Amino acid sequence: MPSIIRPAVPDDLPAIESIAKRAYAPYIARIGRQPAPMLEDYSCLVLAAQVWVLEDQQAIAGFIVLLDAQETLLLDNLAVSPEAQGRGYGRQLLAFAEQQALAAGHSCVRLYTNQAMSENIALYGRHGYVETHRAVENGLHRVYMSKALD
Repeated sequence: MPSIIRPAVPDDLPAIESIAKRAYAPYIARIGRQPAPMLEDYSCLVLAAQVWVLEDQQAIAGFIVLLDAQETLLLDNLAVSPEAQGRGYGRQLLAFAEQQALAAGHSCVRLYTNQAMSENIALYGRHGYVETHRAVENGLHRVYMSKALD
């Protein structure tokens, strides 16, 4: 059965929170604290229709948080459960974000990630995202990236 991406509903919250905790846990030692996605209030984001889940075989394997930011779409968070990584789900969620941006009339997707998350920076780079700048916000060293869409 192929995977599907659908809007998250409140019943998805336990799976979303579990994926966020497990996917970002390896970065605690590198950053020296829990990454921001582990502390997020996903219930508010789900109620605001800003979270989509990727379901595979009736289980949630990943999710994405997309925020409309005036002229651009902000990819606020993308996480795939550790046991489902390596199956192309991150790539599917990135493509979904780009489709959503185009459907909303945006010509660009922006994102940021922690500079300690080198694997994520490399992943985004392989998918056409380019670094625009770096900044320190709330004590976190962030790398900002964007992708212009056709």
